[in-house]
Amino acid sequence: MLNRDIEANSKSEFAGGLILGLLIGEGHFGGDGRQAHVTLRMHTRHEALFGWLCGAVPGSRLYGPYRHGGREYFQWMVRGSALKRFLGRIDTSLLAQIDPVTHTKLQKMKQNYNLD
Repeated sequence: MLNRDIEANSKSEFAGGLILGLLIGEGHFGGDGRQAHVTLRMHTRHEALFGWLCGAVPGSRLYGPYRHGGREYFQWMVRGSALKRFLGRIDTSLLAQIDPVTHTKLQKMKQNYNLD
């Protein structure tokens, strides 16, 4: 394996781990009754992280900044065909092992919106 292949794989693994961590800590799995979505809502000081996330998850969108109730935040969302591609990249077996609660929420959203 070439050095650049190892580097690319390491970056991919890091990105996947970071995204799983964000989903565990801040993720919301739901929908609007017609289509499923995954959202993250965090303070505006995380703008650079959201910019990276939009690049890492093609088709995702960033909304805001919002100011409400003394809070300033962005909301990142992925839905539609971008969500289906995104879900295919998540290691759900690892998620089930390290955080069964988040795994259950993800599975419930997938079931409610026929995403299996």
